[in-house]
Amino acid sequence: MSLQGKTVICLLDDEFEDLELWYPVYRVREEGAVVLYAGPDKGRQHIGKYGVPAVADLSFDELDSAAIDGLLVPGGWAPDKLRRYPKVLQLVRELDEAGKPIGQICHAGWVLISAKILTGRTVTSTPGIRDDMENAGATWVDEAVVVDRNLISARRPPDLPPYAKAFVDALLQQG
Repeated sequence: MSLQGKTVICLLDDEFEDLELWYPVYRVREEGAVVLYAGPDKGRQHIGKYGVPAVADLSFDELDSAAIDGLLVPGGWAPDKLRRYPKVLQLVRELDEAGKPIGQICHAGWVLISAKILTGRTVTSTPGIRDDMENAGATWVDEAVVVDRNLISARRPPDLPPYAKAFVDALLQQG
């Protein structure tokens, strides 16, 4: 219960990659943090690629970066939707500027690209968006997990154990 008192937001939209949402959420909750889902509309149910539902606890408009200790962005096709919300991009930029942990896996890098926070950063992602990440100014590496200051990135579901551990470690380092 080392993350007692911490609040983490997990971004939510339709067709998220089920494992990439649930695994890190449960891992962070196991450590005692509160994890809330944020979506376009509070109370709206979103369905993952494999049919597992999740309900938004908050709307994007209710988010306050000062009250958030970390952010999880799952992959799947949801990131292509999430990157279209100005409030999501603003939140990502504010959390990055504050040095708060931002976890992204697989296609979630699209959200960071659209938030324009990747210039000069080293990251990983699914190889399918490698060119996108590099075109956004990042150095892309083919490793299970990459930590560059407050950004924690991973490639795919097989990388979930070290990704979740790195995210928890980043939250712990905040104090």
